Amino acid sequence: MGISATDADRINGVKFLNRWNRDAVTGAKMPEKEHDTKEFPDEDPAAEAKDTGTDRRSDKGTREDRGEPPAKQKAPRATKKAGPSARPTPPSGPLDGIRTMSNRLFSSKIGIIIAGAFIGIVAALLQSKGNPGNMGFCIACFQRDIVGALRLHSAGPVQYIRPEIIGIVLGALIASLFFKEYRARSGSAPIIRFVLGFFAMMGALVFLGCPWRAYLRLAGGDWNAIVGLVGLGFGVFVGTLFIRNGFNLGRSRKTYRHVGLVIPILMIGLLLALLVDPAWTGGGKIFASTPGGGGPGAMAAPIAMSLAIALAVGFLAQRTRFCTIGGMRDAILIRDFHLLFGALALLIAAFVTNMVLGQYEAGWEDQPLAHTDGLWNFLGMTLSGLAFALAGGCPGRQLVLSGEGDADAGIFIFGMMAAAAFAHNFRIAATGAGVSEWSGNAVLLGLLVCGIIGFTMRDRA
Repeated sequence: MGISATDADRINGVKFLNRWNRDAVTGAKMPEKEHDTKEFPDEDPAAEAKDTGTDRRSDKGTREDRGEPPAKQKAPRATKKAGPSARPTPPSGPLDGIRTMSNRLFSSKIGIIIAGAFIGIVAALLQSKGNPGNMGFCIACFQRDIVGALRLHSAGPVQYIRPEIIGIVLGALIASLFFKEYRARSGSAPIIRFVLGFFAMMGALVFLGCPWRAYLRLAGGDWNAIVGLVGLGFGVFVGTLFIRNGFNLGRSRKTYRHVGLVIPILMIGLLLALLVDPAWTGGGKIFASTPGGGGPGAMAAPIAMSLAIALAVGFLAQRTRFCTIGGMRDAILIRDFHLLFGALALLIAAFVTNMVLGQYEAGWEDQPLAHTDGLWNFLGMTLSGLAFALAGGCPGRQLVLSGEGDADAGIFIFGMMAAAAFAHNFRIAATGAGVSEWSGNAVLLGLLVCGIIGFTMRDRA
């Protein structure tokens, strides 16, 4: 009995994802490919005797000739028997039971919905406690603020060390260590990942938001986000076409344990800088937007609240493999909607919470930190969707991966941060008033570069 074209597409999609993506289609962790192990039999004594003229199977004559005692014969090793007489498996401790139960929960549909709903609720709460409008979480914007705080760009309204970024990475680190999933790895086309991160950020700063914020903007009533989400989906769709045709960044490899700790250690350093606010030689210090100055960098929820919530978000995102880009990608490639349920749960939960808190204001105009240029909203998120799809996950997912030891994800993050500095130093980033004269050029260049990467980095085997 033959298979239908639809089934064939599904099978091909699974094959491509299994080869290309480090995570399972359902969001659960894929087992690492184990190297084939073979037990080589002992050399043939007869063959050795043929070559050397000596028979290894019996050295009695030669030992007696030399006046040595015969070799002691080893008793055959007893074969272990299965059953009651075999060594019992050590009983599982309470932590093992907790790990097993939580794995079952978080790998289920309920688990991914819980994670998405939690992110949506706490994002709306952070906004009510001081974060910018429709920006309880925005991975791209918050990384831009951190770059400004480190004096890498001079745009005064967007300078602040955001504890949300720090918390997501450290929360993922804690989860991966507790559940024994921390694995330091690197070597999967790092320079290409840097370039993809660079242009993913360019697109996000033209739209004014990452995929997480696109959902949060829509949940807050910003209808411009509809155009952005359509563009995001189109970019992911183009990315899946490259994946179907063999796009592959190569396999990452196990590396030294401390290599995977670089990003978490940097985050701890940023947290100390946020709390201590050091002043270095020459009067330099951590920058922060002027309170009341009107910029998003001056709008922030309390540090302790932001950090605690972000730690929980990072923990949940690591356990469930929450990914807004992965949800679209899997739905398009193999008709699997597991991860997409998490993104939809984020949207619905944020919408309900905004309604309860009185933060929902529907319309196109006068939305917080947004512009109404539909063309560049669409193309900006098309660029971001394509770059994120080729890199293997949304910016939140990249933070989580860097927390669990993926140095390649860390390189992607560095690419995003470099783009944030570049975009604000050279007037590429959009503002609430609209895009600049250079925004469109940057987006078109990014689409060209990502297209070249998708065409050329293909597994032709």
